[in-house]
Amino acid sequence: MHDRETSATRMPTACFLLFFAHGLVFSSWASRIPIIKNALSINEAELGTLLLLMPIGQLSTMVLAGKLISKYGSSQMIKNCFLLYPAFLLLIGLAPSYWVLATVLFFFGVTGNMCNIAINTQAIEIESITKRTLLSSYHGAWCFAGLIGALVGLLMINLNVSTFYHFVFTFVLVFSIWFYSKGHLTNIIHNVEPQRQSILKFVNPTLVGLGVIGFLSMAIEGAMFDWSGVYFQTIVKAPEKLVILGYTSFILMMTLGRFIGNRVIERYGKKIVLQCCGILMSSGLFLSVFFPELWICIIAFMIIGLGSSLSVPSVYSTVGKVSKVAPSIALSFVSSISFLGFLMGPPLIGYIAEWFDLRYSYGLFACFGILLAIMAGQMKVFRR
Repeated sequence: MHDRETSATRMPTACFLLFFAHGLVFSSWASRIPIIKNALSINEAELGTLLLLMPIGQLSTMVLAGKLISKYGSSQMIKNCFLLYPAFLLLIGLAPSYWVLATVLFFFGVTGNMCNIAINTQAIEIESITKRTLLSSYHGAWCFAGLIGALVGLLMINLNVSTFYHFVFTFVLVFSIWFYSKGHLTNIIHNVEPQRQSILKFVNPTLVGLGVIGFLSMAIEGAMFDWSGVYFQTIVKAPEKLVILGYTSFILMMTLGRFIGNRVIERYGKKIVLQCCGILMSSGLFLSVFFPELWICIIAFMIIGLGSSLSVPSVYSTVGKVSKVAPSIALSFVSSISFLGFLMGPPLIGYIAEWFDLRYSYGLFACFGILLAIMAGQMKVFRR
């Protein structure tokens, strides 16, 4: 009995660390992209294709991930498959050519997605057991790992540490986290339907609505991740050394918002939180469009980061409460729609910017925030 209680108290910490480890693997790869690009003499077009292979790998296994986790349980998938993600990171560091790297990146996306669905499903199950709102802080751990990974990458590059040995360091750290965490996970199996049936059998209007809200939020996130620096460079006309302030102000507030978000969600409910998120994202984007001055845009991007912080965690947490649908199945479906926003948002920004202006792109995405707020207010699943 005592061991069970001890394990229950350690479950939230173990899951938090797994989110951090997942974010650390991704940010380690991201911090080395320019070095790998130069080492393999990859041009911009080839790099664009490479970066597309990872999300293709993620999307191609959304359904499979949901079914496997539903059948065997999220903890079993974490125990057996989590280390594959940092293992493929090591292979990226060893890739001798463009085509080998392309192949490895596809499977890096596959394993990253399997781990992502598994740890999010585990988080939903822990929330159910502990009766606490935790998913926001878990996503905060992922964001925080992104900051740490970028700093570690910068240090490794300045110390002239090779890409492979940098990734070895990451693997050892992730292995340590996994080794500790794997013994403190819950194991719930949701075999609600025969696994040979199509995932479409489980689809209902609630899941579609949650997916669309996730799509709108992640489209804005993708726009901020990929275009904030360009916006500060071309529209704000910030000095070269200050261009990074756009991304930094956004990610810092997004991370902070996720760490304090659990209490906010518990106090005000997901409906009000999501409506506020949509309004904040829209207001920040419109502010940056109409007043493209340095300090105003820094504040605007902070507002966008705060608005982005709680939308996806709120959606994912709600997925676990949709009746008659296994959390892993529901999560894989909603994640598929949501991630399309992250995938399609940045290219759409680019096309609009090419035809008109980057400010028009941000103006359109500001409307996404308004639509998100309206949808959150209309969906019954968010009513307390």
